[in-house]
Amino acid sequence: MARSSSGPVVAGLTAAALAVVGFLAFQASAAPDNPAKAGAAHSSPSGHPKDKGKGKDKGGKDKKSTAVPASSGTGLRVVYGLKAKRVWLVGENEQATRTFEVAPSSVSPEPGTYEVPPRGRTPQLTGSDGVAVEHIVQFHIGQGGIVFGFSAAIDGSTPNPNAPKKTGAVREQRADGAAMWKFATTGTKVVVVP
Repeated sequence: MARSSSGPVVAGLTAAALAVVGFLAFQASAAPDNPAKAGAAHSSPSGHPKDKGKGKDKGGKDKKSTAVPASSGTGLRVVYGLKAKRVWLVGENEQATRTFEVAPSSVSPEPGTYEVPPRGRTPQLTGSDGVAVEHIVQFHIGQGGIVFGFSAAIDGSTPNPNAPKKTGAVREQRADGAAMWKFATTGTKVVVVP
């Protein structure tokens, strides 16, 4: 019985094909015009025309509520929902002026009420994960000196929640970061809820 020598050739061609498919899939997911990635971490303010009909079931009810959490305090504040991975910018009238999804990094702050400290005049710098960020709004320094704050990566990337380096970055899309920068000035309350 003769042995076939095509086994290693087929295995090599299969491995090469898988590598090419993997590379093409990576390129497609990283492309800036990828609608799934571009809109994945952003939802427009309530009432925006592009939100009409999105996230609704047949009865018109929201599948994923964007209502301000009931236990988030009162008055002008930023509310950060850890489980929801969402931020609400809440005005004095108790109405959210904007809400959007965020991408947390490897460490989350404890639920509680914090305050935005005086901030520098430079809204751009390099984040603790080495990524260029803008519109940095810090609100807490935790154990081990971990700085918690909101920012937007200039390249649109999100932090690695499994990174070995402990960071407290909460990443927003760039438009949301600009809105946060204008809203959360020195002394603004940041309420973190579970």
